[in-house]
Amino acid sequence: MADSKGMIATLLRAEKQAEEMIANAKKNRLAKLREAKAAADEELKDFRDKEEANFQKAIGLQHKHNPADELKATTERELQMVQQDYQNNKAKTIQYVVSKVLDVPIELTTTQKQALKAGMC
Repeated sequence: MADSKGMIATLLRAEKQAEEMIANAKKNRLAKLREAKAAADEELKDFRDKEEANFQKAIGLQHKHNPADELKATTERELQMVQQDYQNNKAKTIQYVVSKVLDVPIELTTTQKQALKAGMC
């Protein structure tokens, strides 16, 4: 009987040691999970910071590349081209209009003559 009591005591000690090992393993597992979570949070924070910086940089470039400013510059260039065309062709146009105004034929066309004859009869 003493032998069986010794075995029971040994089994109880082994069971207690196993429970302690399990408890330690659970503690270690929780500690490792917390460490992994902290590392993942830190990595996520770094990623977010990097992406936020890229986003702000892209937004900044968009603000610098304003389509309204580009349209304004294009319109200004085209306006200058129109003004240049006007200056280049102004003298020729005036000369053409004056020559047409002063170049009045003195003879009546056949149609005009027929109209006058029809009205005189």
